[in-house]
Amino acid sequence: LFCGGGRNKYKALHWDGDGFILLYKRLENGVIQWPRSISEVRNISQQELRWLLEGLSIEQPKAIKKVTPGYFH
Repeated sequence: LFCGGGRNKYKALHWDGDGFILLYKRLENGVIQWPRSISEVRNISQQELRWLLEGLSIEQPKAIKKVTPGYFH
């Protein structure tokens, strides 16, 4: 996923097994939530990607967060 400097357009590459599909979108209004520095770069889930491409924040306050299995006390 690539974002323009104005954060109003993005390109995405998807490998479908025998070639790439290029998706390009320019927003008429608003900007994409995008990392401003290398320290803000992170992996995102498919759900977070969908939110991002729909112009929503990837930090949805009402979304149920995934739980990582671990030890319970």
